[in-house]
Amino acid sequence: MRTGMRLVSGTAAAVMIFALAGWPGPVPSGCARILAVETVGGRSHWNFMSGIIRALVDNGHTVTAFTPFLDGDRENYTEVDISNGFPVGLDLDLVGLLDHFRNPLWTYGSFVEMGRSQCDVVYGSDEMKKLLQDRPQSSPAAFDAVLIESFWSECMSYVAARLGVPLIYVTPLPLIAFMERTITGHVSNPAAVSNLMTAHAVPETFLERLRNAALLVYGSVAQRYMELVLKYTEPPKEYDLLDPVPPSLVFVNRHFITDAPSPVPRNVVDVGGIHLKAAKSLPKDVLEFIEQSPHGVIYFSFGSTVKMSTIPESVKKALIKALARVPQRVLLKYEDEMEDKPKNMMTKKWLPQRDILLHPNVKLFISHGGISGLYETVDAGVPVLGFPLVGDQARNIDNLVNADMAISMDLLSVTENSFLNNVLELLNNEKYSMSA
Repeated sequence: MRTGMRLVSGTAAAVMIFALAGWPGPVPSGCARILAVETVGGRSHWNFMSGIIRALVDNGHTVTAFTPFLDGDRENYTEVDISNGFPVGLDLDLVGLLDHFRNPLWTYGSFVEMGRSQCDVVYGSDEMKKLLQDRPQSSPAAFDAVLIESFWSECMSYVAARLGVPLIYVTPLPLIAFMERTITGHVSNPAAVSNLMTAHAVPETFLERLRNAALLVYGSVAQRYMELVLKYTEPPKEYDLLDPVPPSLVFVNRHFITDAPSPVPRNVVDVGGIHLKAAKSLPKDVLEFIEQSPHGVIYFSFGSTVKMSTIPESVKKALIKALARVPQRVLLKYEDEMEDKPKNMMTKKWLPQRDILLHPNVKLFISHGGISGLYETVDAGVPVLGFPLVGDQARNIDNLVNADMAISMDLLSVTENSFLNNVLELLNNEKYSMSA
């Protein structure tokens, strides 16, 4: 029997209403009217936000969502399209992505710039301008709370400050990262809690703790410094006219089954895996490929952000040659035509990852370590061979390594034999079995 995370979809809704009950303004009776705003153009970010929205709508709350990813209106749910001019990061070049994130110290400042540019798009949209300008300051708000992704800039809180309603932040990462003190007033102990940009799940050595502390201090200072520089050197922005407001709640994409214990403020709520849905039927050709695999299937994907076809040629050849030598079949998310594709491999530009991982014939997931994808594989009971690329991914994979759920490798230094050996280790060693 496969393990399951067994998450309760009503958690976000119940906690949110409990928090609103402590708000000094009018308290919503029964169901609330929520304004949700997605501020990042990444599909994985929207999957987390939409999971929270789904929990709220399913529990009777009314949600209006400003988003670049349209799912369609339904009862108690209305969408506003903000995709025009919104930077949507899908299928990026791998080498360019690694170059961009190679220096974590430079990355901190660039994230603040990116956050403010996304505020420009959100607050510059005609629909948002109308929503904010139509309401006199003294009139009742059209919403009871604002749900918005905080992407490392204080400007995200402007809509809640302007409407005068409680603010709820969501973060699709397993940590609030270097805005932790700004958002909650709390700072995690760097001797015990790993920084988002480190490669380890738990700092164990003196050097790891020292690096962790340095990243914490530098990240906090760099974020605040860049925020002030941009605020006072750019042309005046509407969202800088009101002081930032602290959130009443913060929903974090974290779950104890994969993350090491750490102290958090009471208004920080872990809802990792809330995006998980019941399995759907697989496309006919994919289902036949999986079910006609007597030795099982290996699923290989780097998610919606990275184009697998942009992997350096030498690395790609090593991976493909190794996979051609295993008895299992391989499902690979791959955007272009592949020359000399192995007979045991099927490639698709897009694959329904959640539904594939839930099939009992899938034996291994080769992943970049995006946290939402890892929750999907843990819920399905499938071990992971991780190739972390950027951001929180190395830390995410290391958490699974510590739990005997994964092996981690460096993509750019991989060889055919080292890759093959780790694939076979995960497939054949009962240590990595996630049977309940």
